[in-house]
Order: sequence, then structure tokens, then C-alpha cells
Amino acid sequence: MDSNCNTAKSRSKMRGIGRPIGRGTKRKVVGAVDADGVSSKKPKSDLVMPKLPANGYPTEHPFNKDGFQYILAEPDPHAPFRQEFDESQDWAGKPIPGWLYRKLSPTSVLVAMHDRAPQLRVSEERLSVTGEKGYCMARATHGVHYGSWYYEVNIVDMPEGSATRIGWSQELGNLQGPCGYDKFSYSWRSRKGTRFHQSKGYHYADSGYGTGDTVGCLINLSADEKNPKSANNPNYLPSTHKDRPLIKFKNYLYFEEKDDVQKAIKQLQELEGSSMVFYKNGKNIGVAFENLISGVYYPAVSFYKSVTVTFNFGPNFKYPPQDALFRGVYELAEDAAVRQTLSDLVYFTENEGKLRLDTFYYGTSGNPM
Repeated sequence: MDSNCNTAKSRSKMRGIGRPIGRGTKRKVVGAVDADGVSSKKPKSDLVMPKLPANGYPTEHPFNKDGFQYILAEPDPHAPFRQEFDESQDWAGKPIPGWLYRKLSPTSVLVAMHDRAPQLRVSEERLSVTGEKGYCMARATHGVHYGSWYYEVNIVDMPEGSATRIGWSQELGNLQGPCGYDKFSYSWRSRKGTRFHQSKGYHYADSGYGTGDTVGCLINLSADEKNPKSANNPNYLPSTHKDRPLIKFKNYLYFEEKDDVQKAIKQLQELEGSSMVFYKNGKNIGVAFENLISGVYYPAVSFYKSVTVTFNFGPNFKYPPQDALFRGVYELAEDAAVRQTLSDLVYFTENEGKLRLDTFYYGTSGNPM
């Protein structure tokens, strides 16, 4: 057990994400103690999240990289034994169970602060992004799993010699490469109007786009109703992350998820009937891709050198498609919050009677773990 804990600590330090909250990491107890050993002050709650900056995300935070994802967590008011953990002194010096926290669901669709290449610069309102040097990518906070969805990107500035690729990416898409670099992303490039997937370029349009243009992105993901575990099933629920370790960084807690790219690649399947279409200033350029790789897709943009773009997730689109039925990506925020809540409820239901503090800390044998 000690060797596993030390390994986790070493791994976290190497990635520069701070001290992990795991087995062996002490929970602090705040409060003065008098001569009789009685605390004269109520202990400060461990289940309180520090106030977030105006843009809704910590200023300093870990990035998704090196095969790990970091999901900002907040205390879950509906978790069992939450009050007992908060009020009892018995758990002093003990780790915080992951199920006492939940994923923080953003209230609006924005550029993800953690799910982007660190060298990209994001504006305060988290809608504009500026590139830096070689190709790298940024994704939005919310993804699409079925149905028809649309968003726009306005090209604010694209200096000579620079380029951008705009499209959709799954969460395993490489952030240190262009959109369309691997199996998990698709894009339309500004130079020559080429479309990309798996680093292969194909003729798509006679010309690309540049400063002042608005690129519209429409994705249609057909419902995979035959496979209940498919991310493209209408009843799909996201992961709760409640069984994952909590990592502490600059006073905030994050769930840590390890990627398994090779396993994901082996399980890839085409989603029959799915497609992707791009628009330039309201003009339909045509179907760019069909039968996409199944999965959840996030709005994504990659940059070569100092390009600046601004996302428009809706509802007030500059050029809403007139030839297709769709939902604006902005609607994903409410949809995601509902699905995340349902996922958490399912987790609590399936683990009813198992999520006990004494079992977590001492195991079924009653001995400290």
C-alpha cells in the first residue's frame, strides 16, 4: 500500500500538479484546543470549495496531458455521510473519499481552460483563443454525443504564414497537434481549403478562409440505439469519476483519470449515418466527412502561429444554416448538467450501503487501510 502511495505521489510531482489527496495524505483539522483537549473553535470544513474567479475556473490549474485528465471537482451536497465526515474528528489525518465530491458542471459552453495546449492564450471571457508557434489545439467544455449541433468560429486575425484548422475532436485527440491529426478528430484547414483526418489531407473546397470570415461547423451524430454502452446512445450517461483519486492543486481538488489510448483505438467503430458539414459565411461547402468514428465530439480549433479566433456557441449565430435542422452548442450546458446529475444518482443507487466512511478508511476487516 505504501509503495503504491509513493508511486502516485512521484507521478503527480513529475507532472507538476501538486500534492495528491490519496491514501496517506492527511486531512487538516483547524481549531484551537484548550487545556482539557476540547476544541474552542468549530473545525473548518474540508468540503468547501474556494471561490472561483470570474471566468469560472481556477487561475492556476493542471492541464490534460501525459495520458491523464484532470476534472475540477466540487463538494457533492447529496453524497451519503457528507455531514458525518464534515463534523467528525475521527477522520482527521485521513484522505477524502472521491464520492463526497462531484464533477463541476460549467453553466455555459466555453473554451476549456484545462483541455487545451498550455501555450495557447485564452481571453478572460473564454471565447477567444490566440495561437503560439507550432500547431496545437483547444477544445470546448462540452461535447456532443448524438443529434445535429452547430457552432461558429470568427477569424479575428490570421497573419501571413499562419493557418488554422477548425472542426470537432474527441477528448483523446492530441492537443499538441492540429485538429485532424489522429483518429479522434476531423477538421477543415484555412490553407487551400483542405479537410483532414488521421493527418491525411483531402480536397474539399477550392479555397480556404481567412481574416474576417466566419466558419460554421455542423455535426450530425446518428443515435446508436442498439448498443446501450455506446457514447452515441440517446440514454448515454457520462462518468461520475467518483471512484477516482482526488488530486489537490492550489487549494482546488480534481479527479484524476488515466487515458488508455491504445485500448480506445482497438474499440473504435464507425457511426453509420453520421456526417460533418462546414459553412463559410453562410455558404454550405458540402459534406466533409461521413460515417465518423463513434464517440463524443467537442468543438475544436488548432492554430499554426499567432492566429486569433472567437467562438460563437449560440444562440445568436451570424449565419445559422438554412438547409438543416440543428441545435446550438450552447444548449449542451443544461443537457450535460442533467446527465451528470443522473449519472451521480445511478452511482449512489448502485453502491447503496457500500459508501461508508468506516469501510473506506478501515476496510471490511476493521483494520486501518
